[in-house]
Amino acid sequence: MIIQHVSAITLAYIIDRIVGDPPSWPHPVKWMGSLISLLDKHWNRGKARKWKGFAMVVLILFLVLLVTSCITFIAYRIHIVAGVLMEAVLISTTIAQKGLQDAALEVYRPLQDHQLDEARKKLSYIVGRDTNQLDEREITRGAVETVAENTSDGVTAPMFWAFVGGAPLAFVYRAVNTCDSMVGYKNDRYHEFGFASAKLDDLMNWIPARLTGMLMILVNKTLQGSKKEAWQLLFRDAGNHPSPNSGWCEAAAAALLGVQLGGRNTYKGVVSRRALIGNPLRPLTSNDIIETIKILKRTSLAFLILLWVGGVFIELANTWFQSALFI
Repeated sequence: MIIQHVSAITLAYIIDRIVGDPPSWPHPVKWMGSLISLLDKHWNRGKARKWKGFAMVVLILFLVLLVTSCITFIAYRIHIVAGVLMEAVLISTTIAQKGLQDAALEVYRPLQDHQLDEARKKLSYIVGRDTNQLDEREITRGAVETVAENTSDGVTAPMFWAFVGGAPLAFVYRAVNTCDSMVGYKNDRYHEFGFASAKLDDLMNWIPARLTGMLMILVNKTLQGSKKEAWQLLFRDAGNHPSPNSGWCEAAAAALLGVQLGGRNTYKGVVSRRALIGNPLRPLTSNDIIETIKILKRTSLAFLILLWVGGVFIELANTWFQSALFI
């Protein structure tokens, strides 16, 4: 079964690289978002908001798991090839490598033409911070941080959970991630209602984020400094982030690029100061967006290869164990 999952992940990876997520196409995340918005509107009020938020997550995960499990079960009952193909299509909707790359390039292109207003506008589509006053360096930092963080959140984490439990678990992960992105805030409205979403997202990203951060250092070259220094910086600065997971990929990217990330951001006019990540061996330039996209591509491909190695090992171990039982 594990080889079927890896085969489906491979096809899903190829589908995403070629097709991505065209805005005009129906997408499961949009449906999840509509349901989350509906439940937020009706449940996020009055008392016991933390329990209501927990109930929202349970309900959404139950529905997602039920629907995807039924679809894949029926497909595999028809034929194993139909099952793998159906899983591939489903998993491809949880992976966002092409979408992430395209969004970053939408920021990069106007920067190359010195159109800062357009670059700020494009950046505002992919970050939560205020962008209307950012200079070229800060626009670049926002794009680099987003691509780095989402190398795990948007690409390797859904691949990891698809490896563990096929399309159903990949969808569970994407549902949790969507809940967190919509209600997992620490403001007055969502501090209680979004608590379960935020904590579950932290839990599901714990392993993928660390695997991805270390793989980023392992398979990419450093633009400044040595590999040894990059490893040291990764473990030094991975915790310098409000999220227990996002710092791993951001620290890896900073170490590979030889730049410093983090610092001052503004959210709806309120200044927020994050700890600094990385050493400023050189200033950030718009070309670092391209370099971070290259890191994303190499890392996601290496992660896929790692899943194949793990899948083959598990299958061989399982075969050996079963044969040993009948000796």
